[in-house]
Amino acid sequence: MKVLALGAAGAMGAAAVETATHLLGVEGIVIADRDGRAAETVARRFAAAPIPVTARPLDVTDASALRDALTSVDLVLNTVGPYYRFGRTVLEAAIDTGTHYLDICDDWEPTLDMLGLDDAARAAGVCAIVGMGASPGISNLLAALAAAELDTVHDAYTAWPVDVPGAGEDESLLTDGQPTAAAVHWMQQSSGTISAVAAGRLVSQRPLRPVELTLPGGRHGTAYTVGHPEPITLQRSLKPIGDAANLMVVTPTTLAYLEVLRRDIDAGALTNEAAARELTRPTLGRIARSVPTALRTRGPGNLPPFFAALSGRRAGRNHRVLAHLDPSIAGGIDKLFGDMARATGIPLALGMSQVIDGRARRPGVHPPEAVIDAPSFFTDLGREFGGGSPVVIEQEPVG
Repeated sequence: MKVLALGAAGAMGAAAVETATHLLGVEGIVIADRDGRAAETVARRFAAAPIPVTARPLDVTDASALRDALTSVDLVLNTVGPYYRFGRTVLEAAIDTGTHYLDICDDWEPTLDMLGLDDAARAAGVCAIVGMGASPGISNLLAALAAAELDTVHDAYTAWPVDVPGAGEDESLLTDGQPTAAAVHWMQQSSGTISAVAAGRLVSQRPLRPVELTLPGGRHGTAYTVGHPEPITLQRSLKPIGDAANLMVVTPTTLAYLEVLRRDIDAGALTNEAAARELTRPTLGRIARSVPTALRTRGPGNLPPFFAALSGRRAGRNHRVLAHLDPSIAGGIDKLFGDMARATGIPLALGMSQVIDGRARRPGVHPPEAVIDAPSFFTDLGREFGGGSPVVIEQEPVG
């Protein structure tokens, strides 16, 4: 298949292209970006690749140019954000041109919007996978593996690390001394209201709510809710009858500072952009305000840094299942999560490979867990880091 990599002049798209160049079934890649010179620069990095990698300037707001680019390829990888502005636009164009589609959308609102195009994608024979990155993406597939161990699902939680061991040194919050779109996104999803699942139904809640977890292997700790697509899609695919949320594994100090920023955003004292600057350059006044909260905030205990934790019934008994990444493989989880561009771009390319070879090529708009073969995906992910499958599944009966 010929592939169009939208926004691949950016770090996440470029990481996906790097992986895609050695995947079977990829015949050629076109790197398309609003900054044509940047696209050319990235394309030159792959001059020695076994397939042709070319570049073209493309502004996705130019509907005619976008459709022209899509008609010349079989599949598009969309890493152009923010997805609340561009997700539906690009997906609609892909459906119109019969082009298979994958993205790394981590906003819950546009995820709902794009899932609403399912009928149109089915009618066009287009397979679209929304949120095929780290979280969502890897997190969804960990949840799918855990759910396979249960007869029915009660609660379903996915979690990712912020500043705990295993989180690595995330440099995605600053570029040239300024907060990135990722930092602004984090502030948006840590304020206002977010989507979660309570008693099996989608509900709106405030973010940064504590969730105390007791997991197999003697693990116990508290993580905190944040806005993400996982509860929306897991509610559809796994049908939990209890609660579901996406969580941050975070230290009390950082959580307390986020709580101060949340309150100020909600009160109108900070914009998301200003809060992102405050996050990357904490001020003494807000640090002082965060201290009382930090002192009474429960920490992550010995929770793993990146995991899916499900509870439910198995063989007539209450049961807990934990699916997490093995910290010992391929130099440790921080080798993956210390570089969020790779942590997001590599899963995107590996998900694409399952569309290309037909395993995941089912018409419609899907979250990863609905169509991606999780065991094969994690085998491929481990291979990218020089090892075997990086997943550990632990489980135990309850009571």
